[in-house]
Amino acid sequence: LGSMNCIEMGGNPIQNSGFEPGAFKGLKLNYLRISEAQLTGVPKDLPDSLHELHLDHNQIQAIELEDLSRYKHLYRLGLGFNHIRMIENGSLAFVPRLRELHLENNRLTAIPKGLPDMKYLQVVYLHSNSISKVGVDDFCPRGFGMKRSFYNGISLYSNPVNYWEVQPAAFRCVSDQ
Repeated sequence: LGSMNCIEMGGNPIQNSGFEPGAFKGLKLNYLRISEAQLTGVPKDLPDSLHELHLDHNQIQAIELEDLSRYKHLYRLGLGFNHIRMIENGSLAFVPRLRELHLENNRLTAIPKGLPDMKYLQVVYLHSNSISKVGVDDFCPRGFGMKRSFYNGISLYSNPVNYWEVQPAAFRCVSDQ
């Protein structure tokens, strides 16, 4: 098992209590999907080697500060189709290499804090939430040249935000190519 690279565990009735401590010990996984399960939070003891973590279609309600602290190598995080209302400020700082963030079909009422500081983030899915306001600095850093890669896409449709209330400068670090 030590050379296993990918595990798909979707469609099983797995709850957070179903993971015994050390269940993934010794595994150097790059990819893990636990979707369509019964998770109510981000599991605490997954391999820290993960590059992709997909926890979509669960019952996760919040992302707390310590939830992502182990996963410094993540470049894709899937949390779509959950019940997430809150992402604790500072949580995203633990995943500095993140390039793609899926938070669609949740219950967010605001853009998660910390997106402007994510130098490599290129794609953010926030559609089908309850976001009613987009601030001019919610996605892009204030200082020029801080972000290493421009966004390729930001998805905000099916939110109650009025497009005419969003300043065009809010998307100043989105690539037009």
